[in-house]
Amino acid sequence: MPEPVSTLSLIAGYTLLAPLCRSGSAVSAEAHAVERQACEVRSSSERSLALFGVKAEAISQLLTLAAECAEADWDGCGASAIRREAVDEAAELVRSLPDGMPMPEFCGEPDGAVSLDWIGSKTRLLSVSVNGSRRLAYAAMDSSSRNHGVERFDGQSLPEVLQFWITRILPHERAAIRTA
Repeated sequence: MPEPVSTLSLIAGYTLLAPLCRSGSAVSAEAHAVERQACEVRSSSERSLALFGVKAEAISQLLTLAAECAEADWDGCGASAIRREAVDEAAELVRSLPDGMPMPEFCGEPDGAVSLDWIGSKTRLLSVSVNGSRRLAYAAMDSSSRNHGVERFDGQSLPEVLQFWITRILPHERAAIRTA
């Protein structure tokens, strides 16, 4: 009789795939095959709302944006095509959001980066620019309070300052957030 598969074991297995999907220093054909297969398994599980929830929908929106902005001059004003590295890093940032954290809106930037935006109102917002360099430039505004900076992203954990600003911008969502 087959054993039931627990959600916890699925999540643990999914988490173990993340390092395999990043290009490492290996150059063999076998290493590239493992990377490609791990990424296909991860992509397949991310399409499931049951397994990946609202993050699956957010990553789908990101990929739609990437397809719309894949050609140079996508905005009619000479914008660069969105870089694949920026899209991959933006997806990693979405994956790193704690459960219950509100999902961002996505926008292409003229330099080929991706903007992730959390908008509470016209005076409460956080915008994070992701360009594939592991450096997240951000600007935040909460009424009269403003902040900006650059944070290093390790590909797995949301920088604390960004989590602070997201919960400050969208305070009604704070009760639903469970920190990892």
